[in-house]
Amino acid sequence: MKTIFNLQKPDRAIRVGVILLNATTEILDVAPIDLLGAASKEFTEMWSDELLPPALKKQSIEFEYHWVTESGKDPALLTSGIRMLPTHSFETCPPLDIVLMGAHLPPYSLTKGELSFIRKSYHEATAFLTICGGFVGPLEAGILQGKAATAPRTMLKILRESAPDVHWVEKRWARDGKLWTSGTLLNGIDLMAAFIRDTWGENDTLQNFLLKAGGVTTRDVDYEDVSWKY
Repeated sequence: MKTIFNLQKPDRAIRVGVILLNATTEILDVAPIDLLGAASKEFTEMWSDELLPPALKKQSIEFEYHWVTESGKDPALLTSGIRMLPTHSFETCPPLDIVLMGAHLPPYSLTKGELSFIRKSYHEATAFLTICGGFVGPLEAGILQGKAATAPRTMLKILRESAPDVHWVEKRWARDGKLWTSGTLLNGIDLMAAFIRDTWGENDTLQNFLLKAGGVTTRDVDYEDVSWKY
C-alpha cells in the first residue's frame, strides 16, 4: 500500500507540480500556486522580523516546483501571450505531492500521454487540485467518476447531463478525499486558501498569517454572498 506523504511534517522538500497541456492554459487558474510559495523558506527569509515574527518564520517549508508538459521542451502557452519554459517532461518529472491543473482553451483533445500522466500523478499525489476548467483532464482520465466535484456554475447543468457519474455540486470549491475542484478562475484563490488552512491549520500558523497579510478573505463556499443565479 502506498504511504501518503505528510504535508504537515515533510521530511524533504514538498514537490509541487503544475501540469500544462499542449494547449493554452489560463494564467489566473495556475497563479494560486503562489499562495503556497509565500510560506517557503526562500520567501520568508526576505521579510524583516518586524514584518514577520521569527516564531512564524520557523514554520516555513521547502518547496520544489515542477512545471510539466508532455515533451518538457517546447514553451508552454499561457493566456496574455505568456510562453513558459517547462522544467520537466512527463518522463523526467519525479512523483508529485501536490498537483494543480488549470483550464486549457478549447478546442483541444488530450493526448493518451497526457491522460496517462494525469492518472499517474493523481495516484502518487497527496493532493490533486483543479481550478476552473482544469477538471476536464481528470474527468476525461476517469478520476472524477463517483466523486463529488464542482466546476464553473455556467457549466454545471450541462455537466450533470453529460457526466452523470460525477456528483456535481454548486460550490466555490469542493473536496472529495485528495481531490479538490473549484468553480471559475477566481475561485481558485478560494480553493487554495481552503486547502492551505485545511492542511496547515488556521490558528497561529505562518500560512494563515500570510493569507491575512495578502488580503485573502474567506468567501461563502455556497455562493450565499452573491445574489445572482444561473
